[in-house]
Amino acid sequence: MANPVRDTLLSQLDIAWALTRYHLDGLTTGDCLRRPARVGLHVEQGADGRWRAQWPEHEGYDLGPASIAWLTWHLGFWWSMVENHSFGDASLGREDVTWPGTADEVRAWLFRLHDTWRAALEKLTDEDLRSSERTRWPLQGKPFGDIVAWANVELMKNAAELGYARFVIAVSPAP
Repeated sequence: MANPVRDTLLSQLDIAWALTRYHLDGLTTGDCLRRPARVGLHVEQGADGRWRAQWPEHEGYDLGPASIAWLTWHLGFWWSMVENHSFGDASLGREDVTWPGTADEVRAWLFRLHDTWRAALEKLTDEDLRSSERTRWPLQGKPFGDIVAWANVELMKNAAELGYARFVIAVSPAP
């Protein structure tokens, strides 16, 4: 059965994922933890060993540029949330999503999220994408296809942010 809407959304996902993978390849833990400026969103390791992300109270430019650790946490955060709330038990909250701690663990985490998300989307029909039954986070009452399109845009935005941060760090003097 033809599912042109689903197939278009999957094609967009594939493009955004290819760019994301490009920027994840060769990423080091040092790159992740390096701050590109004196201020900016970052992750902090707690006494329990878990890495928690700072949460902005606003989205103004005066926040400064985020670290790659924070950018990868944010990517994993929204993808974990949308996957859990769309295909799981909708129990996941922001405080439940921590940064993995190393670049290798980040790659493994994001690859798992991609593979799980893509496999779930492959099973959907265009009728499923017109329905709002799965639409619980970050929006409600919209067709699920809108959520999938939002996720594709968010992934491409995160890929661009990661790429820009990698360019900045690659030419910046070591701290």
